[in-house]
Amino acid sequence: MPAVYVVLVVAAIGGTGYLVYRSQDFRKFLAGAFLVSAGVQFYLAWMGVSIPLAGTNAVQTPNVSWVRASIHTVLFLLSTYFGFVHKPRRAAEG
Repeated sequence: MPAVYVVLVVAAIGGTGYLVYRSQDFRKFLAGAFLVSAGVQFYLAWMGVSIPLAGTNAVQTPNVSWVRASIHTVLFLLSTYFGFVHKPRRAAEG
């Protein structure tokens, strides 16, 4: 069963990577998703909220929220740049 999970995760990452590479609209969508996620993570970290992980005894501490918020902010900036600002080059027609 773990092998099936690994295959599914690799397929999901590969599919998402393909969409990110090929679709500017998908990068625009990701920019918005990362903005919201970073905002929520910053808020929870700032308020000192520990988040229990469903089905486990583990807890996401505010320190982890700070790290996740920082990572999502960087991903938001990258997605915004490549989704809205950067214009892709057209293939040479010949």
